[in-house]
Amino acid sequence: MAVTCGIDWAGDHHDIAVADGEGRKLAKLRISDDPSGLAALLDLLAEHGDTPDDPIPIAIETSRGLLVAMLRATGRPIHAINPMAVARYRDRHSVARKKSDDFDALILANILRTDAAAHRVLPVDSELAQAIAVLARAQQDAVWDRTQAGNKLRSHLREYFPGFLAAFDDAEKFTSPVARTILAAAPTPAAASVLTRARLRALLRRAGRTRGIDAEAARLRAAFTVPQMRQPPLVEQAMGAKTLALLRQLDAACHSANELEQATCASFSQHPDAEIITSFPGLGLLLGARVLAEIGDDRSRFADARALKAYAGTAPITRASGKKTSVRVRRVKNDRLATAGYRWAFCALLPSPGARTHYDRRRTAGDWHAAALRNLTNKLLGCLFHCLQARTSYDETIAFPTPEDPNLRLAA
Repeated sequence: MAVTCGIDWAGDHHDIAVADGEGRKLAKLRISDDPSGLAALLDLLAEHGDTPDDPIPIAIETSRGLLVAMLRATGRPIHAINPMAVARYRDRHSVARKKSDDFDALILANILRTDAAAHRVLPVDSELAQAIAVLARAQQDAVWDRTQAGNKLRSHLREYFPGFLAAFDDAEKFTSPVARTILAAAPTPAAASVLTRARLRALLRRAGRTRGIDAEAARLRAAFTVPQMRQPPLVEQAMGAKTLALLRQLDAACHSANELEQATCASFSQHPDAEIITSFPGLGLLLGARVLAEIGDDRSRFADARALKAYAGTAPITRASGKKTSVRVRRVKNDRLATAGYRWAFCALLPSPGARTHYDRRRTAGDWHAAALRNLTNKLLGCLFHCLQARTSYDETIAFPTPEDPNLRLAA
């Protein structure tokens, strides 16, 4: 008799349901989110035949949290079911649309009983790969926070200090240590207009600049003394105070992104797959860590390269009904891996002649820039899957072979 378990998780408690091969509820239990609750769950599973050699599979609507981490440590198969899928299964059991926590736990258990093959088991990634995933995702979040904080500050400066935006018109310059140091010293047009060249040179040195200090100080001095529209004095001072508050948020995001980048690269360089991943054009330590964070190092996770491409969202999806067939962009995907793949393909255009040729061919065929990069990412992911499975480094001649000249074939 096959036994399955479903867990409807919450913040401080979890509802457990155990079902047999016929779908009958064998037991239900509510546990607390602490070690005693975990012990109660393991005792309940043991009462219904759970053993180290034949563990009872568990279905739950999340892949994160301490409960999931502890259950994964026991070596049992854990199925993370999408909540939207669980909602569809719920309609199979009740047309009255009733809902309760223990009922949802039973539905999860029955999903494994009927459709276990349709839902993936959580991958068995190494501890180092899991640590890299935490760091890489945190660093990506810090970069997004930095962008958001920079956009807020830029929008605010546009209302009263356009001269500063003109002096640092580039996005990277705007969030650079030089720009942040000078803005902290002069958050208003009135304060910036009285900055002397000597003061500007001192600020540039404090920000870490070592070259072209005199020329940069002269440029900034000229930019800050250009006549511009101004807010009333009291309003300008108030906006300057708000600027300092927004600047502190931007500083925190910049420092977090830099520190997490160093930690991510240091951890990734210790992973056995780092050498293979970074052998690909366009993949350095940071971007390679982001790719590894999403695909993991459990090589049984993806049955083939097509599964990896679908997971990344680079493989299109076909919708066919009757006489109508359409091929569309895959919207349900791992957004982090899709973002990393987009940057990977873009960065590969310069060092890889084959990638550039592939991209140009797709553009000539009528693809937009994003579609051509997505197609190139699809190609590179297939190569990455093969190299990781075969434990070999990237080879440009194999990934993008030079087409044989038909005239040479005829001459031979």
